[in-house]
Amino acid sequence: MRYSEARQGRIFVVRLEDGDVVHECLEALARAERIRAASITLLGGMDQGSHLVVGPKHPRAASVEPMSRAVSDVREVVGAGTLFPDEQNSPVVHVHMACGRDDHTLTGCARLGVRVWHVMEAIVVELIDTEAVRRLDRATGFQLLWP
Repeated sequence: MRYSEARQGRIFVVRLEDGDVVHECLEALARAERIRAASITLLGGMDQGSHLVVGPKHPRAASVEPMSRAVSDVREVVGAGTLFPDEQNSPVVHVHMACGRDDHTLTGCARLGVRVWHVMEAIVVELIDTEAVRRLDRATGFQLLWP
């Protein structure tokens, strides 16, 4: 385990609108407002045609091969995530979502493109006094958080 301490900064209340791509909008917000790091909470609707990363194809393989799912219907969403810069100081959102319809739920990472169905709400809590950064881990291909 690795950790560091941060303090809470500004809080942004965000309404994402129909057709918005979640991670693209939140990364744009970070650039516009100069948010270096944040905690993110989301809820709302996900549109058909959205894509999720739903796990590794082989759990303990030498290299990670992600599985993805395209969503063919509209779903209710609750999500949580973080925003930290990569090694080039670009904001990177890492959000996982549980997306349900009727009695079926699909859970995964939103990095492949989740589109908003009508509306999605986000609370973005800025984290300050942290030097945490995402660095590429060559073994997994993940951009790991280095607090």
